[in-house]
Amino acid sequence: MNKLGLYIHIPFCETKCPYCDFNTYSGIENLIPEYMDALNKEIRFWGSSLQGNYLVDTIFLGGGTPSYLPSNQLMTINQNLINSFCFDDDLEFTMEVNPGDIIASSAINTKNTKINRLSLGVQSLDDSLLKVLGRRHSSDDACDAFKIARKSGFNNLSIDLIYGIPYQSMAQWEQTLKRSLELQPEHISAYCLTLEEGTPMHYQVGVGRLPEPDPDLAADMYLTADAILKEAGYSNYEISNWAQLGMESRHNLRYWLNDDYIGVGPGAHSHLEHFRFHNLKSPRQYIQTLKELNDTTINLDNISDSLDELPFIGGYEHIDKSTKIVESIMLGLRLGKGINKLKFKEQFGKEIQDIFPSQLSDLTSSCLIEDTGEYLKLNSDAKLLANEVIVRFLE
Repeated sequence: MNKLGLYIHIPFCETKCPYCDFNTYSGIENLIPEYMDALNKEIRFWGSSLQGNYLVDTIFLGGGTPSYLPSNQLMTINQNLINSFCFDDDLEFTMEVNPGDIIASSAINTKNTKINRLSLGVQSLDDSLLKVLGRRHSSDDACDAFKIARKSGFNNLSIDLIYGIPYQSMAQWEQTLKRSLELQPEHISAYCLTLEEGTPMHYQVGVGRLPEPDPDLAADMYLTADAILKEAGYSNYEISNWAQLGMESRHNLRYWLNDDYIGVGPGAHSHLEHFRFHNLKSPRQYIQTLKELNDTTINLDNISDSLDELPFIGGYEHIDKSTKIVESIMLGLRLGKGINKLKFKEQFGKEIQDIFPSQLSDLTSSCLIEDTGEYLKLNSDAKLLANEVIVRFLE
């Protein structure tokens, strides 16, 4: 059977961080019971539609704040998944957790579930910067939460970090990296802060209440992180992600390899065969449309007509061959290994150098792209220029 990933969206947060542009909400906790009914109904729908054709090998429970849910709700999701899908023996099931939620309960509410990997939203291990980010936990809380997770039996833990924060110095960033490594996580993600229009932090910077982050300093912070993490034995398998050997996020690799996945919940995106589609963004609309869903399944032989009839689908597009090629370049160049030349030929029927001869000649002679024989990848010094390289590649 073909392999499939599942993303399950929990849009609830106790408070929404001022830099967050995701489809998340605070103050709508009254919707949780109805939302869970809708979410579990969608899970059952996809299980009925896909079981027998797909084997689920990765699940990512994200948000929002999945750890904000009561343990009985997590148990319900878990059991519903078990009843609805066939799982690979080597299932990777990740849940995003807020360190503050772990500290509040002094435990991880995942007992008797298939969840075997946690991603902790640490963001920083500097208390002054956590306040700038509007986080509810302290640096000590984050470290304590990590230790509780480890003692609970998790041997696959990831932490998320942010750099390029207003007021952040290189010394503070290096200290966060040092303290993170002392915890010995299997995986570390480090993302440059993006000031998304419409967020409170974007406004605060715009009116001068917060200093605008220095892009040159942020670039140096990335290079510093890459050097420190590689020295500690972590591989930079994707531009923003580092992992110990064999501990890469298999679910996130699905996105970068353009593999199939189904997104469940409001605003969740899916990629199935030659189609990309997304659910309605509004939790209230999502709940209402799932109430209207009858006992139907999707016809894999005619996906577009099936998507037209699903009330919770917000839109879809057919991915043609040329679009698939472009996406394979854009996503593949983010990977540490790069683009697998043999797989590219098997998928598209042509050598990559036959499709982009002049671009490859230009980029390799400029030392931006390296041809290892098996892979085409960004030169190690070109990671900060990834977007520029991709644009030149696709000209």
